[in-house]
Amino acid sequence: MRRLGNIVRLGVKELYSFRHDAVMLLLVIYSFSFGVYSAATGVTHDLHNAAIAIVDEDRSQLSVRLQEAFLRPYFQRPEVIEFYEIDQAMDGGRFSFVVVIPSGFEADLLAGRQPVLQVDIDATAMSQAGIGDGYISRILTEEIAAFTADDEDRLPVELETRFAFNPNLTGSWFVGVTEIINNVTILAIILAGAALIREREHGTIEHLLVMPISAFEIMMAKVWASGLIILIAVAFSLILVVRTLLAVPIAGSIPLFLAGTLLYLFFATGLGIFLGTIARSMPQFGLLFMLVVLPMNLLSGGETPLEAQPEALQAFMQFVPSTHFVSFAQAILFRGADLAVIWPHFAAVAAIGALFFALTAIRFRRSIVSMGA
Repeated sequence: MRRLGNIVRLGVKELYSFRHDAVMLLLVIYSFSFGVYSAATGVTHDLHNAAIAIVDEDRSQLSVRLQEAFLRPYFQRPEVIEFYEIDQAMDGGRFSFVVVIPSGFEADLLAGRQPVLQVDIDATAMSQAGIGDGYISRILTEEIAAFTADDEDRLPVELETRFAFNPNLTGSWFVGVTEIINNVTILAIILAGAALIREREHGTIEHLLVMPISAFEIMMAKVWASGLIILIAVAFSLILVVRTLLAVPIAGSIPLFLAGTLLYLFFATGLGIFLGTIARSMPQFGLLFMLVVLPMNLLSGGETPLEAQPEALQAFMQFVPSTHFVSFAQAILFRGADLAVIWPHFAAVAAIGALFFALTAIRFRRSIVSMGA
């Protein structure tokens, strides 16, 4: 009971230290509020209100149909221009895309010839250019195929595609939640590691060493304090930023996700303390962070799909708790999975995290002993 009291009191001390650390406080607030919102809305992978023009030299039924196929919100209403206006209009930035329909296009198509459509793209907006090229190609192909098909040409089976969980392929739905998942790992490691290094740099670690407390109590205090801060920030970001501001529907149980996050935080904060025992200063900690945490985040399945990685790397990443954290977080928040579905990931996080936490505790105790020597 005395040990538990020591852990609680030391953890409260950590919370007071965090409250007076303006940089860390602002980092957590920014990362789980404006950072999540700006990541979801600032960089979009969707085409939205792209300016497009049509050069219609055919003046046929098909050319009119092609003009009407470019709809909002992907494109602005197409503007019909003349061929000689293309260069000046694109140089002036009026249009990102210009579709040229040559004279006799419909007649050549119906006669079985292969006429050519020209699409001019302003590639100075590289991301929009690449995405828009795919949209335009698909729209033109589908409209021309529908126009030229008759009953004899139709396939006996019609393919109907339906997108599950994100019907309109809205990028902010995915990016906002993924940003929270990534921030959990990053901020938990930074907070726990910085708390240990701050004690060493300020000289307060010597005060702790002369007190009747164990290394395990010191470590657990930093773990629960850092974990509590991250857990509150995650709940705030998920409810107020993602669900309210971004209007992202949360399919599953938020309490279940927070329970899984709490389980994962034992590993993440333990990793932060482990790196903190190796680094002697915050610059060294930052270098270790980049070498360990950034690759771990990239390979855990949030940024790069796990199945797209080499098989050997996939097998290795199964021993990293962040992989299972990303898997069950996406399953809960995107697909509404319950505990019966994601319990293997919970078990993997608990088992691997407990093993690493024990190794970190041993390393931390030796580090504390060497400081007191």
